[in-house]
Amino acid sequence: MKSAAVFVVFACLLIVHVQGQARTSVRRCSCQGPVANIVHPQRIDKVEIHPANASCENVEIIVTLKNGAGKKCLNPKSEFTQKYIKAALEKRTAA
Repeated sequence: MKSAAVFVVFACLLIVHVQGQARTSVRRCSCQGPVANIVHPQRIDKVEIHPANASCENVEIIVTLKNGAGKKCLNPKSEFTQKYIKAALEKRTAA
């Protein structure tokens, strides 16, 4: 009987301990596979820049295309991407 009571108390403490732990969000890199070096600027609707972090060591630049054509990952090291981002930042600060 005493061992059953000890087991129940131990189980309750374990449950409280497990529930109190923070969950780690498992986010992996969004850009899997090949990335585009260039996309026609007129087709771009929105740009998302995700810096490197604990769950993905790569800088990710994801463009959403107009007319529901989907999303593409841009190569952050390509000349086109660097010029496009620089121009977008300049346009944003000028406005």
